[in-house]
Amino acid sequence: MCDEAKLKVWARDAINRRQFGVLAGAAAVAACAPGEEAGEGEVAEAPALDITERSVTFDTADGTMDAFFVHPASGAHPGVIFWPDIASLREAKRNMARRLAGQGYSVLVLNPYYRDVAGEQFADFAAFIEADGFQKVRPWRDKLDADAIQRDAGAAVVWLDGQDAVDSDRGIGTQGYCMGGPFTVWSSAAVPSRIKAAASFHGGGLVREEDDPNSPHNMLDQADATYLIAIARDDHEEAPDHKLLFAKAAGRAARPANVDVYDGDHGWTVPDSPAYAEAAAEQAYADLLKLYSENL
Repeated sequence: MCDEAKLKVWARDAINRRQFGVLAGAAAVAACAPGEEAGEGEVAEAPALDITERSVTFDTADGTMDAFFVHPASGAHPGVIFWPDIASLREAKRNMARRLAGQGYSVLVLNPYYRDVAGEQFADFAAFIEADGFQKVRPWRDKLDADAIQRDAGAAVVWLDGQDAVDSDRGIGTQGYCMGGPFTVWSSAAVPSRIKAAASFHGGGLVREEDDPNSPHNMLDQADATYLIAIARDDHEEAPDHKLLFAKAAGRAARPANVDVYDGDHGWTVPDSPAYAEAAAEQAYADLLKLYSENL
């Protein structure tokens, strides 16, 4: 999983703002111009729909959550709850949401730290590293247990279902990155009647103590979703048994799940991450589109 030791390695390897900027810029181009002929390793997408976006707030059991909402400019579409990684809301995540919205989804990117702070706290992952981000977010992140995330997911579903841009007759999807990976499973267990697809990308903590009832892999029997569990190769090397344990838990719960190791290290799907790997990220994105098209 993403931890302080890995960030120190990234910093030592002189990952700098300019490199991050190039990657984030590439994501913006992909978000604004999908549908062009795909090159090797790229996703062949349908022509992008016109999109519209805004910052929003809504009530939860714990306060007022702020979020970024982007969706096609016309019509009603399946809703998606987007859980960002540890650096939370920022342009890289908004660009990822814009790209997905262009393919016909109404995407809500949540600020999971809303109990403590509102809005963007780090412009990109370089800023997160420079600001000693792990220490800064630690007290905020410590509040994000299964119960808190499930309350938040329930509130997000209610808000989405009240939007004209969301087709409430179709299932909702959820996707999460790094710390947001397990949030997708908790979300699907919180609102099984609405959340029908969940994708975790290099999620940390999907398998915790084997007998912990709040471990995501032990909550699959409370859900009614299909899962994409995309594991980073270095995470798999650190905990090779987790892939099998999650897959077995999905089997026991009779939940469809594609649990696989991808050719990228932790953070490989996120354009401003030091580990971003374009070919593997495009494969993960293609698999996400397939998951949503088949289940929402």
